[in-house]
Amino acid sequence: MKGLIGKKVGMTSIFDDAGSHIAVTVVEMGPCVVTQVKTTDSDGYSAIQLAYGERKDKNTTQPLQGHFKKANTTSKHKVAEFRNCDLPKSLGDTVVIEDVFTSGDKVKIHGTSKGKGFQGVVRRHGFAGVGGQTHGQHDRARHAGSIGACSFPSRVFKGMRMGGRMGGGRVTVRNLKVVKILADKNLLLIQGAVPGHNGSYIIVEK
Repeated sequence: MKGLIGKKVGMTSIFDDAGSHIAVTVVEMGPCVVTQVKTTDSDGYSAIQLAYGERKDKNTTQPLQGHFKKANTTSKHKVAEFRNCDLPKSLGDTVVIEDVFTSGDKVKIHGTSKGKGFQGVVRRHGFAGVGGQTHGQHDRARHAGSIGACSFPSRVFKGMRMGGRMGGGRVTVRNLKVVKILADKNLLLIQGAVPGHNGSYIIVEK
């Protein structure tokens, strides 16, 4: 599967060829460097490892520094592997946006969602709350309510929807459309929203 590592720039809106006004996410895609080529004979499967985003050597471990030097490149921030990728690239080659994507492609995007911190059940799970303020209710409008039975089973079942930390997890969004490619600026315009905050690293697969 072909793909590239990119960085989310932000959202804007454009007019497509039909004159429709659509919201797009601007993503800076690459250029990425091939840091490892895996084959079925040596590794048991075929894949290409790409790296993207400049990083200082002092913030990179020595094993990774040696790994990047084998590819004759500088230290990178993000590394990702693409299995069964048929790009005709070898170690140290550069992969640009035109090598992978064209306008109209449907892509799959992996990213880390925005962290929301500790949230209650109304925000986290869409609960309606306990209800009105009558009949002795006091400060319970956004509470979860009962979470278990009585003497049987005398426990709270696993998976009970409760308050907790929300967001900050790996999210995959499928079937997003590539609206436009600005190859000279390494920018990809994707219709719709992309997980993560502005400046976060994402992986786009075709």
